[in-house]
This record gives sequence, structure tokens and C-alpha cells, in this order.
Amino acid sequence: MSQAPLVIHIIHSLGAGGMENGLVNIINRMPADRYRHGIICLTRSGEFASRIERPDVQIHEIHQRPGHDLAAYWRLWKLLYRLKPAIVHTRNLSALEMQLVAAMVPGVRRLHGEHGRDIYDLEGKNRKYNLLRQFMSRVVQHYICVSRDLEQWLHTTIGVPAAKVSQIYNGVDGDRFGEASVVAGVADFPAAWNMPDAVIAGSVGRLVEVKNQASMLQALALIRDRDPILFARLKLVLVGDGPLRAELEALCAKLGLEQNLWLAGNRDDVADLLGKMDFFMLPSLGEGISNTILEAMAMKLPVIATAVGGNVELVEDGVNGLLVPVASDAVLADAMMKLAESPELREEMGENGYQMVGSQFQWPVTVNHYMAVYDRLLQQAV
Repeated sequence: MSQAPLVIHIIHSLGAGGMENGLVNIINRMPADRYRHGIICLTRSGEFASRIERPDVQIHEIHQRPGHDLAAYWRLWKLLYRLKPAIVHTRNLSALEMQLVAAMVPGVRRLHGEHGRDIYDLEGKNRKYNLLRQFMSRVVQHYICVSRDLEQWLHTTIGVPAAKVSQIYNGVDGDRFGEASVVAGVADFPAAWNMPDAVIAGSVGRLVEVKNQASMLQALALIRDRDPILFARLKLVLVGDGPLRAELEALCAKLGLEQNLWLAGNRDDVADLLGKMDFFMLPSLGEGISNTILEAMAMKLPVIATAVGGNVELVEDGVNGLLVPVASDAVLADAMMKLAESPELREEMGENGYQMVGSQFQWPVTVNHYMAVYDRLLQQAV
């Protein structure tokens, strides 16, 4: 009996992140008799490796050094030649040039995924990067992007023909997030927050510049100046860790927010924490499609998000949340106050978001779309 075709996914690392979360969910949910999978991490593996449930998935590390590490290209070519994948699926800019290596392995189809841009090129206008992308578009046979915003950018800026691009949204893990709703109380939060009229705002994500958590702290300080009584009730929890933790701790102390802020770090009980929040915030400087927004909506939380990238495809202003401009602390404070002061509005928006997620963002649908792209790619000439 012949084996299912092997898909090799090439990524920078398998650390915590939205793109990595999507990859894990797709691998775990794709039928083993349809496609086999392997992961090549250009640098190292990472904490999300433990989330891979299929025992047949091998994870390889190339240990690529910063800059142009020619030896890493050679190691990758030897590994691909040994593994003999049917498809090589690279993701994001850091792995894009590895398509050249894949092109030198006989019989390999080549697919690239765009999941969002980093802090150095939020709008995708960097000339050097785009020249590389335009050159590599001759090598890549097909693209998958997670938002309509990225799809349009590939067409208009990079010049990729529409026929070579599939836009596929991520899904939500219904087993973890789909059945629950917001739970009253603050059982797992700091004891000082255990007050009947507390309002818990929260965010989930790596503490990195692009996520712009500092904006939430600045907005919270503005609310203290505007309405001290509301400020006393309003609490903010940031779930996640990253290189900006010390900087955020220092900002918290400078602004005097110690009684209103909890930096929870990385957690395994994200769904439980979401279930005890009253609204969710993501004031990112840029986004592809945020898994955490989808998960928050699945928990019936209204969302405050910046009007960037794929956020505007998930949050309809005034319907399931509020959209705010990038880096506008005052407008963010306005939105926080509006939701904090109206339980009825939070309930209405939360229900609207829950209905949208349930009808449009399910992992089985996402996985089927990915398999359809793989199927079509295998029918193309190499």
C-alpha cells in the first residue's frame, strides 16, 4: 500500500505564535491517510513541538546562523533529498528563500504561506524585501495567505497572479474555546481583584513590539485621570511572555498601575482566563489574522482592536467590537471606557462575535481548504 504524500513545512522555529499555532492545528487535524507531515525549523524547534499529537511527524533543526549561512542551505538540501517530500511548504519571509533549495530537489512541488509581516515592514513596502519576494514568485508555484489584506498585497505589490493565490482563514479550536462563554467572577486572578463590580480587560500574545501592549497601559493611565472610580474597578491582564516583559513592568511602575495590571506570563489555561474576562484587546501595530481574536470571540468576548491588516476582517466596528486607530492611546481609552461602562453592550457584541466565529472560522473547514490546495498542487508539473 503506497504511503500518503509527504508535506515538509519549513519555518523559522516552532516557538509560541499564531502562525505556529495554525500549523500545529492543521497537522493534528489532517487525516493521516491523506497527507503525512514533517517540520524543518531553520533555527531550533520550540515549545509548540509538544503540541504535535501525530506520532509520525518528525521535527528537524537546521541551526541556521544569522546572516547568509551557506552551510545551512547545504544541510537543508541534503535533508530534503533524503526525505523526498511531495510538497515543500515554507512560511513567511524568513523561510521564503528556502524555496530555491526545494527547487533543486527532484519532484518537489513548492508552496509558500504568508501569515503576516514583522515590525520592520508592517505595511509590506520594504523595497529590498519586495525585490526578493518578486524574484521568488518565479520559483513558488502557489501561495496561501491567511487574510484578504495579505491576498490583495500579494496581487498589487508583489505582482503574484490571482490564480496562484489561495486565501484561507484559520479556525478556532472548538474543543477548547467553542463551548464556553464568559464566566462571572475573578477566581484565578489576583485576590485584590475579587470585587463584585470589577471589570476585567485582557489580551493574549507575545510581549513584543508589534503587539503594542504598552498602548494598553498608557490608555489605562488616561482612564485613571478621567474617571478614578471606573479606574478602580477596571483591571488589565496580559497573558504571554517575551522580550518586552521587563520594559512593560517598568512602565507599569512608572505609571502607578501595579494594582490594576497583572502580567500573567505564558499559561496553559488561556481558555479559562478568557472565560473570566469581560472584554478582549489587541492594539497591534500590524496583524495577519489573529488567532487570539477568534478565540476571544468564541468565548463570547467583545474585542477592541486596531484597524490594521486582518483585524478589520474579524472585528466589525460597533457590531462585535470596536476598531481604533493605531497608536492612539486616547481613542483606545475611549473604547475601554465604553465597554467597561456597559455590560449590556458587552453581552450584545460578545454574542455577535460568537455567532460569526461559529459560522465562518472552523478548523475542519480550514483543513479541507489546505488539502484541496495540496491536491491541486500535486496535479501541477514540477
